[in-house]
Amino acid sequence: MEQKSSFSNSGFKDLDSTNQELSKCNIELERTFKKLKAAHEELKESYIATIYRLALAAEYKDGTTGAHLMRISRYSAFLAEKLGLPEKAVENIYYASPMHDIGKIGIPDNILLKPVKLTKEEFEAIKRHTLIGAKILSNSRSKILNVAERIALFHHEQWNGKGYPRGISGEKIPLFARIVSLVDFFDALASPRPYKDAYPIEEIFELIKKERAERFDPAMMDVFLKNIDGILKIKKELDLEERRSL
Repeated sequence: MEQKSSFSNSGFKDLDSTNQELSKCNIELERTFKKLKAAHEELKESYIATIYRLALAAEYKDGTTGAHLMRISRYSAFLAEKLGLPEKAVENIYYASPMHDIGKIGIPDNILLKPVKLTKEEFEAIKRHTLIGAKILSNSRSKILNVAERIALFHHEQWNGKGYPRGISGEKIPLFARIVSLVDFFDALASPRPYKDAYPIEEIFELIKKERAERFDPAMMDVFLKNIDGILKIKKELDLEERRSL
């Protein structure tokens, strides 16, 4: 009996030692996982920052600023969340939406910066920024850049089929592109430009309402207007940050 008891104690000691080793391994695995996750996030932030700066270069060509890109990013994510999209989709549009006009980098300055009304031929050239942007962002394994490609290509399409470059209509237009189309229209009206002042908010509401089921997805537009206080709060926060940075 004593021999059996001695063997049992030895077995428990071995088991305890094994458990301790497993615990150490688990701690090391957790540390390694955290390091890999941090490295992944750093890499993600690096390539997003690179693309963002390219988008910013395109925006500077026609006199807009980084503040416009940040507003589009925040508005798009806010609207996506209010539409009930999954958290990952909200994150994707947050990062992808600032690249909507990246194709402007391929439009000649004499057309992009022309201070008077464009000719028909010049407007056709401007419309090519959707195709150029999509080409710049194409063939990536990144989900964010895949989303950005579709936004760049389709954000000038209209619900009634009268947009460009493909003239598609309704829900055939990718959801993310419909979101960016609406918030970009709002931001263009709500922000001052060298050639115009910002429109009064009430006038913006009326202009957006006129485009219900014409330019914009009617259900999406209703959600946007229902949550306009949240949009205006974001605008106020970012306008304040921009003034502080000057």
